[in-house]
Amino acid sequence: MKFFLDTADVDAIRELNELGMVDGVTTNPSLILKAGRNIEDVTAEICGMVSGPVSAEVVADKADDMIREGKHLARIAKNIAVKVPLTWDGLRACRALSDAGHMVNVTLCFSPAQAILAAKAGATFISPFIGRLDDIHLDGVDLIADIREIYDNYGYETQILAASIRSVNHIVEVAKIGSDVITAPPAVIKAMAKHVLTDKGLEQFTADWAKTGQKIG
Repeated sequence: MKFFLDTADVDAIRELNELGMVDGVTTNPSLILKAGRNIEDVTAEICGMVSGPVSAEVVADKADDMIREGKHLARIAKNIAVKVPLTWDGLRACRALSDAGHMVNVTLCFSPAQAILAAKAGATFISPFIGRLDDIHLDGVDLIADIREIYDNYGYETQILAASIRSVNHIVEVAKIGSDVITAPPAVIKAMAKHVLTDKGLEQFTADWAKTGQKIG
């Protein structure tokens, strides 16, 4: 499973990328706002740092404007994936941008029916938002399972990019189902290394080693 970082924080991306933990990056207008930088400048810096896809989102709501914005964003770097919303206009833009040879990430997916449309429109990635479904008392992981089954039934090549990841458990559950990609904040990726028994074991080893009075090297 590929790991994308859901952030526009270049320092956080650099840290995890150096460990080989970053296969791509996703951004959105909210993350660009949080970064406090010009969208083209920060996106170009991220693209130069990461070899995999970097999603940059359009902000228009009409297809023709999305296509224009998408082509502009795609000129930033060869690894840009243009991010469009799952609306009819977004699907029209997806088809046009995909036909023009651009990677497209169709975002804000909340149902299997929407995922089918995105695949047929030529999406490179479909981004189901599992955390936001959990927020309204629906099981977001079930959506990933449904899309995986449908895509496998018909051989759709669109990659499932599980988004709105809130916890390590989310990552493990969608990995078991077969999500192609997850995108998560750096803090959630880092939390995957934590376990109370690891901490407890390390404390015991450290205490016992101190009692030996020895040093290594």
